[in-house]
Amino acid sequence: MTSGIDNTQVPAPGQKLPSSQVWPLMLALLTAVFAFQLNASMLAPALATMQVELDATASQIGMTQTAFFTAAALFSLFMPRWGDLIGRRKVLVGMMAVTVIGSIIAALSVNVTMLFIGRVVQGVSGPTVALTSVMLRQAVRDEKQFAFLVGILTSINGGIAGVDAILGGWLTQAFGFRSLFWVIGAFALAAVFTIRYGVAETKSNELQPMDWKGVAWLVVAIGTILTAFNEAGALAEANWFMVIILLAIGAAALFVFWRAENSTRHPLVQPDLIKQRRTWALLTTTTLTMTGIFAVMNGLVPNLAQDQVHGPGLSAGTVSFWTLTPYAIAGLVVGPFAGFLAGRLGYNLVLKIGIGGAALSVLMGIFIVGNPTPVLLLLLSIAAGITYAGIANIMLGSLHVTLAPKYNQGYLPGLNAGAFNLGAGISFTVIFAVVTSFADQGGGYRAGMIAGLVLLIAAFCTSFLIPRPQDLPDTIAAEEANRA
Repeated sequence: MTSGIDNTQVPAPGQKLPSSQVWPLMLALLTAVFAFQLNASMLAPALATMQVELDATASQIGMTQTAFFTAAALFSLFMPRWGDLIGRRKVLVGMMAVTVIGSIIAALSVNVTMLFIGRVVQGVSGPTVALTSVMLRQAVRDEKQFAFLVGILTSINGGIAGVDAILGGWLTQAFGFRSLFWVIGAFALAAVFTIRYGVAETKSNELQPMDWKGVAWLVVAIGTILTAFNEAGALAEANWFMVIILLAIGAAALFVFWRAENSTRHPLVQPDLIKQRRTWALLTTTTLTMTGIFAVMNGLVPNLAQDQVHGPGLSAGTVSFWTLTPYAIAGLVVGPFAGFLAGRLGYNLVLKIGIGGAALSVLMGIFIVGNPTPVLLLLLSIAAGITYAGIANIMLGSLHVTLAPKYNQGYLPGLNAGAFNLGAGISFTVIFAVVTSFADQGGGYRAGMIAGLVLLIAAFCTSFLIPRPQDLPDTIAAEEANRA
């Protein structure tokens, strides 16, 4: 089975896409990615302002953020596969149009309920990076060219070098928080037109009904599990009875999903694919990597930097410039280079380099905890930005496209997006549970980093189980390798 592609716009297999076609293609795809990424990272400086202007509590505003990320995770599970069946361009244009609507609702919000609804609607943009990566794979058949371009595309997913957050803070101060949603809506509206007129329509030649029953069970399963881990993240304040109930519901829904996929003629994910190493090894590696690094770099290190007793005591206004911003910049700069290397050394080897380097970065952090000066925290953030955000994250986001079979390009990007989100949720629960347990030992920072290191070592080990894309006969990479 092959994917239907507009051959008037795409070169023959193995040939590079001409620069005259690369520029409009990347402009269109990047516009959509920007629209999603601004949703994800631009609002952080505006949360306190939202709290005041909407007369809401910090918890209520936090729930609107959780609602967006949860909705984004759930839409990511099935939208890429739906694009396989009805047209990827059609689905992405629809996603961007709905994102515009959500942005308008949020911009016009007069209370936290209206903002909550707007953020949920904006969550439909969640699968943007996965879907644009699949669309890029369909348009670019030269392996080295694809690896480089997908490195550019996915590097944006780590944040736009911190500029998005800085711009968000300036817009909020100058025009109020609603201006952020108008900017996001403008990007999404621009993406509607750039995608519609800048990208060829592609879809699988295997036209079959969408497995909406399977979608429903999978969404219930992942949704309840994510909610459980979000609640567990509150630790001492968590409702642990609710956590247990939600996890039980999630496990039961996963069981029903598995049974449903085995009994339907047109499953969302073929059971034989789930059993293959391309699926479970990649999902396991993604989950372990995210669990090991996410809370360390996005929570533990900034907290240590602001700690007046155990850290240098940086202010909230300057901590990002020493930690999160250099972390994001390093990832953005290194991402395309990682793609370039993957096109020559292979995705699997570069992934191992990234995860191994991320583990070494956290190991460095374990020693830095004893004397956490701003400069040392800066070096730690840059090292982790290079190895995780710039290499490992890019490879994990590329492999879910290159490992997927030609006849079902959307299933693995969807499931792996779920693994990214699940790992992020588990990370804050696990890492901060360890930190709290050892709080009397230097604030628990070293213990939290040791836990992260153990998880990254486990991820490094499971990465050896991921097969090479060119070794799987039903992948586009194998097709290109055979033509070489």
